[in-house]
Order: sequence, then structure tokens, then C-alpha cells
Amino acid sequence: MRQRRNDVINSRPRQLAIVVAAVGLVGAGGWLAGSQMQSPADAAAAHRPPKAGPVTVAVVRRSLTASVVAQGSVEFASPQSVALAGPVGSPDSGSGDSGAKDAVVQRVTKAPVVGSEVKEGDVLMQVSGRPVLVLRGTVPMYRTLGPGAAGDDVEQLERALARLGFDPGGTGTYGQSDAAAVSRWYKSKGYGAEEPGIADKQQLGTLEAAVTTAQQGLLEAQGGDPEGRGGDTGTGGDTDALQLKAARQQLDAADAALAAFQAGYGTKIPAGEVVFLPDLPARLDKVSVKTGDTPSGPVGTVTSSRVVVQAVVPGSDAKLLHEGMTAQVETPDGTKVQGRLVALGGDVPKTDATGDGKDAPGTPEGGSGDGAAPVPVQISVPAGKLTENADESAKVTIEVGSSRGEVLTVPVAALHTSADGHARVQIVRGGAAVDVPVKAGLSADGQVEVTPSGDDLKAGDHVVVGR
Repeated sequence: MRQRRNDVINSRPRQLAIVVAAVGLVGAGGWLAGSQMQSPADAAAAHRPPKAGPVTVAVVRRSLTASVVAQGSVEFASPQSVALAGPVGSPDSGSGDSGAKDAVVQRVTKAPVVGSEVKEGDVLMQVSGRPVLVLRGTVPMYRTLGPGAAGDDVEQLERALARLGFDPGGTGTYGQSDAAAVSRWYKSKGYGAEEPGIADKQQLGTLEAAVTTAQQGLLEAQGGDPEGRGGDTGTGGDTDALQLKAARQQLDAADAALAAFQAGYGTKIPAGEVVFLPDLPARLDKVSVKTGDTPSGPVGTVTSSRVVVQAVVPGSDAKLLHEGMTAQVETPDGTKVQGRLVALGGDVPKTDATGDGKDAPGTPEGGSGDGAAPVPVQISVPAGKLTENADESAKVTIEVGSSRGEVLTVPVAALHTSADGHARVQIVRGGAAVDVPVKAGLSADGQVEVTPSGDDLKAGDHVVVGR
């Protein structure tokens, strides 16, 4: 009993110590919590952002190259629509086809082949079994060339025949030597030249018969007297004289008609059987007809075998360009080729994209680069380059200027004009922004060359670009 009372007495100090410690901890926690609590005003002030300062960028010494960048396409050069100037052969052709006179509607019997190369003297296609041949020349075929024809187109034909090894002598007038050369040329290609047809032969016979009849009439009017004096000198003399005069006039007219016809009678080249192209060899880029079609309108488009890059730049950029500038062309596969600007604005040939003789839709009209209107440009590349990339897109970069070595550069946004009209930048020194007068130079890629009047600006300084 006594032991139990002693244990109770001994435990009381420990309990008191625990209570005191607990009270102490509670007090300390309350003090700590109280010290960390803030009023709403204090909390708002603590989250307020610091006062904003100027946005700066370091001045850099570097080389600047200004360029115009455009997206374009790789295309074969010098596109030209091809059309036949007239019928191929004639309905009554004497070339050996006895049924040709029934071929009222002409049909393509062998169509041109896309992608093929056409050389001078080649057969481009066949129409109703007759050839359409290609020669080099700038005067388009516009008529049938035959005996008696003269002009620039005849001279052009004679030069072409000479180049092919069938020199007709070159008089500028289609004569028998020209007819013989044409016949040899056609034969070398496996065809017969267009000889006089049935209708021509019939007409010749009719005119020759008219001359014979007129001659007989004259003899009768002369009464068998070759001097034309007549055998009756009586009162009928006046009538006989009139008859004699009429007979002579009839003979003269018949002779003139025969001579005119014979002047154009012989081997001819029908208007549709030759196509003159200014540049050969050429590549057949597009074909507008197929076997069985009637060849009306353009039959296709030919181009040069070399490629160019066609692009369009804004008018504001076009003002910086001129022919002869160096351009870099890059295709999607990473191929890079150095080219040259060869045409700008209205000097750029328009593309006939469809082979129908009309300009491609959306082809910009050429201009001098005024305003923001798009201006076409053409870039030439070395022969044989980018041929495999034809019809692909390409990035064109044309260098328009560069700095002479490294220069001080700042962002364009750092440059401003003061009230006195001079260019200035602001640099931060000792926590303050200070104006520094500069002379602006070349601008490229958002940077501008600046030249200070003294040593007020150097690489590493920080210029203000915003606040």
C-alpha cells in the first residue's frame, strides 16, 4: 500500500514536466505561425513584378550579305507552241496514194512523242500518211512553197536544204533546182515529195488544149495565110480583120494562162508539211493530239533541251535586281547550282503550260517592279544541270549586296531617327540609356550595318530594342 502511494507521488513531477513542455511547444508554434502571416496588402506588394527596364541586345561585329529569296520552279527553256500552217498533202495528191482524193478529213496517223528530241530534217508526226517535217528558221510557214514562189521563206528553205546536204543553189526564187532538192530530201526520209495531182494535171491539159484551139482559130482567121493578110480583099475585108484580131487576142490569153499555171506547176511543199522552229534540236515537251485526231490548232509544245528556273519576287525586291546578278538555286533533294539572272519583268518569256498556244494561268505580267505587284524573274543554270529536276520546285537566292568585311551590326529595331533627321541608337551605360549618332548602311536578315562618328559604339555594347 505504502509502495503504491510512493509511485503515485513520484509520477506527479513527470506529469507536470510533460504538461509544461506541451504548453511550451504550443506557444512556440503560435509564435512561429504569427510571424509568417501577412496582411492582404503585404501579400499583394510581395507579388508585384519589379520595375521594367529596357530590352537590350549586344552589338555584334560580323559580315552582312543582303539577298532576295524567292520560290520558283525548274522548267525547260524557250517553250513554243507548234501548229500546222495548213493541210498536209492535198486531196488529189500525186504522191502515189490513189485513195488520197477521198481523204476529205485529215487524221493524225502517227502522233508526236513526248520527251523526244527533234533535230533539223526530222519527221515530227504523220497526217494521213504524209510527213510533217522540221526545219530551223524564224519565218513561220504560212503558205505552200512551189515553183515561182519568192521571198524570205523561200530563202530560209534553201538555206535549210543546204544544211541538210541538198543544196538547191539559193536564188531566193523556188525553181527547178529547189524542186529537185525537195524531192531528194523527201526521198531520204522515206516519202515522196508532193508532185502535181490529178486536178493539176487535168488543169494543165485543159490549158494546153485551149492554146491549141486558139492557134487553130488564128489559122482559120488568116485563111491559110501565115502572114495574116487573108484571101479576100473585097467588102468583107473589115470583118476578116476583126476576126483575125480576135483570134490573136484569144491565143495570147491562152498562152498567158498556160505560162502562169506552168510557173507554179511541179514539186511543192504543202503549207502543213513543214514546221520552222528558231532553235534546234528541240525537246517535245507536250503533245495535244493523238492518233486519229484531226490536227486543228496547236499539236504540241517544244522547248530547248536546257533548263531554267522561273520565279516571282515582290515588286519592292525587284527594284534591287538587275540582269547578270549571281543566283543560287537549291532543289528539294539538296542539289545546289550557281546560276545567273538573265531576264526580269517583261523580258521573261511566258510559259505555254498547256500546249494550247495560250499563256499559263496566273503568269504575272512583266513590269519594272513598281509597287508590290509580283515580278517574274528567270535564272539560267549551266548546261546539263538540273535536267533531272525539271518540273520540281526550287529555292532561289539572289545576292544584291554585301559588306566589305566585318562591320558593326545592330537589330533594325534598335535604329531610330531623331528630331534632327539623323539615325541614332541608344546604348545602356551606368544604368542609363544614352543616344549615340550613327550612319546606317547595308541591311540584311533583320540586322543593319551602323558606323558611329567616333568611339561611342563598339562590339559588346548593348543597344535598346524595346521597353
